[in-house]
Amino acid sequence: RVKRGWVWNQFFVVEEYTGTEPLYVGKIHSDSDEGDGSIKYTISGEGAGTIFLIDEITGDIHATERLDREQKTFYTLRAQARDRQTDQLLEPESEFIIKVQDINDSEPRFLEGPYIGSVAELSPIGTSVMQVMASDADDPTYGSSARVVYSVLEGEQHFTVDSKTGVIRTAVADLDRETQDRYEVVIRATDMAGQLGGLSGSTTVTIVVTDVNDNPPRFPQKMYQFSIVETAPVGTAIGRVKAEDSDVGENTDMTYQVKDEEGVEMFKVTTDSNTQEAVITVQKPLDYESKKVHTVVVEALNKFVDPRFVDLGTFRDQTIVRVSVLDVDEPPEPAVLYSSTSGADGEGGLGTSSCSPFPLLPGHRYAIDRSTDSERIFDIDAKTGAIVTGKVLDRETAGWHNITVLAMEADNHSQVSRASLRIRILDVNDNPPELATPYEAAVCEDAKPGQLIQTISVVDRDEPQSGHHFYFTLAPEATNNHHFSLLDIQDNTAAVHTQRVGFNRQEQDVYLLPILVVDSGPPALSSTGTLTIRVCGCDSNGAIQSCNSTAYVVSATLSPGALIALLVCVLILVVLVLLILTLKRHHKNHLTSEDDEDMRDNVIKYNDEGGGEQDTEAYDMSALRSLYDFSEIKGGDGGGGPGDGGPGRNPASELHALPQWVQSPDLDFSVFRDYICRKVEQADEDLSVPPYDSFQTYAFEGSDSPVPSLSSINTWSSSSEQDFSYLRGWGPRFRQLAALY
Repeated sequence: RVKRGWVWNQFFVVEEYTGTEPLYVGKIHSDSDEGDGSIKYTISGEGAGTIFLIDEITGDIHATERLDREQKTFYTLRAQARDRQTDQLLEPESEFIIKVQDINDSEPRFLEGPYIGSVAELSPIGTSVMQVMASDADDPTYGSSARVVYSVLEGEQHFTVDSKTGVIRTAVADLDRETQDRYEVVIRATDMAGQLGGLSGSTTVTIVVTDVNDNPPRFPQKMYQFSIVETAPVGTAIGRVKAEDSDVGENTDMTYQVKDEEGVEMFKVTTDSNTQEAVITVQKPLDYESKKVHTVVVEALNKFVDPRFVDLGTFRDQTIVRVSVLDVDEPPEPAVLYSSTSGADGEGGLGTSSCSPFPLLPGHRYAIDRSTDSERIFDIDAKTGAIVTGKVLDRETAGWHNITVLAMEADNHSQVSRASLRIRILDVNDNPPELATPYEAAVCEDAKPGQLIQTISVVDRDEPQSGHHFYFTLAPEATNNHHFSLLDIQDNTAAVHTQRVGFNRQEQDVYLLPILVVDSGPPALSSTGTLTIRVCGCDSNGAIQSCNSTAYVVSATLSPGALIALLVCVLILVVLVLLILTLKRHHKNHLTSEDDEDMRDNVIKYNDEGGGEQDTEAYDMSALRSLYDFSEIKGGDGGGGPGDGGPGRNPASELHALPQWVQSPDLDFSVFRDYICRKVEQADEDLSVPPYDSFQTYAFEGSDSPVPSLSSINTWSSSSEQDFSYLRGWGPRFRQLAALY
């Protein structure tokens, strides 16, 4: 068989070569090159003539510039072998690749910094804080240049990091926010799997210690003293006290209450939601003549108690408030039944008692000026002055009502006095929280776990005195969700993160994530909102390019024009296939007819390589076996020898006269054996020959040759002189064989 024209190995060049001489890459070689310099080698393509130079005579390729694999991993070039005199191509132009071989020249880098994580104080050892990831630009498929391990450079007393995953965890169980509320931890990433000589990079991770309710409220003083005049109206503030709490946020929210019976009757304690102070107000009229000093026991307790820390002690504290009543020179006053500053009992139903701000005066009647209450929301008892609701109240519709109350003598309605009354409607929790907007988010197909994709917030029409506090969690129908996670940030917002590696919008392009939002009550109300998450295609910087799945999926409905175009293309392909098959069959028949005309041209040539020494089925032997019908030739010669003149001579008579030969027992094959052995030795010693060629041995010899032999040895011809002039017509490929003859 004929060897292939081009001979070369795989080409590699090491990156970041710093030598002064050009770096040898490899050699291209044609098997037709006899070493006489008649062939000129050239290359073209990426870097040809600039980065890569070739010796026109030897085919040696050298790199003249310093290469960087992180910028370009391989170069595609084309090789040409031309006749130096005529500049004609001697071999078909062939493409080859020079790969840039990686070295460890890129250190790991943390591309997603700065990193900020959080962990609750008093968390157990091993609690996961966050994950950091470093990227190495070296080749991950070659050696350990891109194999990264993580370690803690600073902060190892409190935190550890998983060497393989980069997950940061707590190393101690006594993190106390009140002692230190944040830590700066330095994480180092080292390539070469941490071996000596590896490159490293580091990043600083800020870990915020979040608060838990582990500190009870405490009054700075055990006793407070206030004074107030006896004529102070009901609702007058006497003073403020405050218990201190080392916690922050909602963990400092408190409620205050009066614990002794006398104090409950005379005074009222409310909590200022802004300052968390206890406001002590007068609940019943004071009388200096009856009692000059009142002692009130005020208790402070946390509104939200964490059951995990109840063993730390009681989360409440008490203090004593002494109220001194000051005497005032006052005129006699009619007795006051009761009154209220706001006149509101909260959002309520029909007939709810609101207030009785007016004294019970004999011979007087009360009424509401209907021009100030045209909707008759309130009614008043004409005798007692007690005001009650006439319709259902809704604070979200109207939080305040201003009415005018008329007081007149029972027997003389012309004697009228007016009083303006402002009624504040106290809030009750009757509106569930809702998502602030119909949120829609987008996630990239190549998103990584833990990536933030949306921060959500809620709105609530209610206004609790202690302020809003909402709790976020995934709805029960989303419990089997493995794609996204929801993190309650504890500031009335929540963050949605990815929980898996990568998404495929061909499989699913939209995810609906139900989120349950609960307020702090009482009673606690909840609602479920849906976050729509679309899977989008993004560029390398994470910028969204397209969120339309139809860019990758063929539409199920095609227009008539598109269907016609598709059918035409299919028809053209079928016609081309049939035409190729017909031409191949015609070409085969034509070759067969030419073979019959001249047996000397029947040279079977295989240009493809075998699969090794064990491959005995790489070639179809039937082509060699079926060139001639041995049985017909034997049958035609009637058992005669080659010298007979029977019909068996017809096939041979159609051939040009050639010397014929029959095997003789005393023939010497040493000439052929030496020639073959010499060629084998040359192939073994030639280091430029790739180790992929195989030598096929075919043991089939067949019967007697039906065509004349090419050999002149022991010819049947009686003539002792042979004419070998025709051997010059065999051409250069058979020159060696002709020389043997």
